[in-house]
Amino acid sequence: MKLSTPHLLGIKDLQSHDIRLILDTARQFKEVLQRPIKKVPSLRDITIVNLFFENSTRTRISFELAERRLSADVLNFTAGASSVSKGETMLDTVNNILSMKVDMVVLRHSASGAPHFLAKHISAAIVNAGDGINEHPTQALLDAFSIEDATGGLEGKKIAIVGDIMHSRVALSNIYLLTKMGAEVTVVGPPTLIPKYLAEAFNVRVSYNIKETLEWCDVANVLRIQLERQNQPLFSSLREYNLAYGISRKLLDGLSKKIVIMHPGPINRGVELDSDVADGHESIILQQVENGVAVRMAVLYLLADRGEAGN
Repeated sequence: MKLSTPHLLGIKDLQSHDIRLILDTARQFKEVLQRPIKKVPSLRDITIVNLFFENSTRTRISFELAERRLSADVLNFTAGASSVSKGETMLDTVNNILSMKVDMVVLRHSASGAPHFLAKHISAAIVNAGDGINEHPTQALLDAFSIEDATGGLEGKKIAIVGDIMHSRVALSNIYLLTKMGAEVTVVGPPTLIPKYLAEAFNVRVSYNIKETLEWCDVANVLRIQLERQNQPLFSSLREYNLAYGISRKLLDGLSKKIVIMHPGPINRGVELDSDVADGHESIILQQVENGVAVRMAVLYLLADRGEAGN
């Protein structure tokens, strides 16, 4: 089977069968990663450039590890150490790189829509590693993979997305994916951090009550408060946010059932999650990081359209 699209620009552009294909392929690659020799020749002779115009640690390292596990040739680019700092445009930068015969571009950019713009102007396959406040598709895919691991599936599962919904590309990609795959989604947080149009536009429930939502859900995906994207104060203080919407051990122990805790990282400990929750038995945060490599291997492999996974 093949993906219905030559790029991964966002979950919005994928069909449910594309998502299932990626998740199933990732499961094969996760088995590869358990072997003593974790490298396969699937992308030998494929050259991939990681083009990061925005700071990242987890995503960049995860992509690079996935690429090297697939035996691809890897180039790393950061805007601060390049001609971009001298005024070169993104398109000129990419075209210069493509003249070196690059097959695939993994792009992270602060401007929403940057990967879509590139896809219209260059022939290489584009993987969106996060664009502005639009989407972060591989994070949503690894979150879905992790939910399946923890709960046995996606269809019919109750997923809460907690926190800064307004500024989160992770939230939007997760909403697209989970609703396409038959899960129920509730977003919860302060009214100032939840867009007014969300419930009607995306078929999700909106709540402002954290305890009630945690009592409802099977999985809580807790988002980082993105102060760097907020142009004005949207809540009184981080302390007040933690008291109203932070997830503590006391809050979890007061629920009538056990739930799964997720976070895309990096965590603001003591704000969104207390440390004894982030490190607790309900947390699958480290499993998300591990699963991210297998999922990104699957995406790169499927976009390259090479043979059989795991060989």
